[in-house]
Amino acid sequence: MTIEQIISQHAEEAAFLWLLRDDAVSAPHYTLKDLYDLEERIEAHLDGLRVAGDAGWGLCEEQLELSEIGEVFAAGYMALDGAREAGLEAVLKTVEAAPETTSGLVSALGWVEKEKLQGHVVNWLNADAALLRRLGVSACSIQRVDCGAYLARAVDDADPLVRARSLRCIGELRRRDLGQSLIDHLQDDDEGCRFWSAWSGALLGEARGSTSLRGFVETPSPFSEPALELALRAMDMPTAVQWLRELSVRPELARLVVQGSGCFGDPASIPWLIEKMKTAELARVAGEALSLITGLDLAYQDLEGEAPEGFDAGPTENPEDEDVAMDTDEDLPWPEPQLIADWWAANQDRFPTGQRLLCGQPITREYCTQVLKNGYQRQRRAAAIELAMLSPDEPFFNTSATARHQMRALGLA
Repeated sequence: MTIEQIISQHAEEAAFLWLLRDDAVSAPHYTLKDLYDLEERIEAHLDGLRVAGDAGWGLCEEQLELSEIGEVFAAGYMALDGAREAGLEAVLKTVEAAPETTSGLVSALGWVEKEKLQGHVVNWLNADAALLRRLGVSACSIQRVDCGAYLARAVDDADPLVRARSLRCIGELRRRDLGQSLIDHLQDDDEGCRFWSAWSGALLGEARGSTSLRGFVETPSPFSEPALELALRAMDMPTAVQWLRELSVRPELARLVVQGSGCFGDPASIPWLIEKMKTAELARVAGEALSLITGLDLAYQDLEGEAPEGFDAGPTENPEDEDVAMDTDEDLPWPEPQLIADWWAANQDRFPTGQRLLCGQPITREYCTQVLKNGYQRQRRAAAIELAMLSPDEPFFNTSATARHQMRALGLA
């Protein structure tokens, strides 16, 4: 294999592995350690590109022509890490021409050490181009650096994507001084802006924020799941129970109600969840909800079964099948209802009803931190939300940040 082929392989693998990592941050079977191991593989290829110098950058720049997210990440990282100003301009032009690749560059902003962003972020926040202003706010948010007065201005930006990212940033950075802006934008013309206003408001304890989140669940929306996971945790228990009952009479919301039972965390719902495991479309998500309440690992405890005969989710090999959507539950185990019912009969006394649990324990600051250290990614996301509700002045813990940044924040590195 020639040197050029080796360098090309580094560029291709860095881009491909980043795509795997992009899925992993919200996957139900990845731990922080798993995320770290995957990122170490990416780092090895990025290091190969760094060692290759201009030749490594040249291949990254060449792959920008593909206009793919992973390639934008690799090139964006190399440009920022190597202080290649012309290279960064090339990346920005690619993103401007193919906006769907923006997340790759945003990820690169979180991957580099924040010192590498000095000079860029201030210029972006003051830029005429909306894309650059959004990148500036995104960089501050991901790195958890307060951008001060810039954020107060950005929440009223003419561009809805800049406004939405800024409204989200208010909650992530816990900018209580901008609470009125959140209330004002609950009526924004843009759905994304309305959602992130409500999300940040609920995270900061604003009742109007959590009330507004309910609408994103009751009327199907791209924001239904993140609205559900925060709204239930922001409510008192009687209100949450009543709301779930109201949602449960609507068949089209069945999946959300199952997920909501896990978010709410009361073991009283476990017999109902076991019944839902008998319905193929709800079985795996019901198993995940049970695990979120009890901490039970279905695969580890040999409580999983096989997919029901004839059940087909996700794309099929039939060329006439127009449904190409991926199976959203493919990484979840299939629960075996009878085995789980037997386990519950033997263990239910360990989980008293009428209180909220996270992975089997009452929700405390100390336990949330333990889940952030040892749980799976979706459990860790739940712990981050719970911790934010308990610690109103601390930045929202970012479970999508690089593993090394997370480990540093958790005292693991």
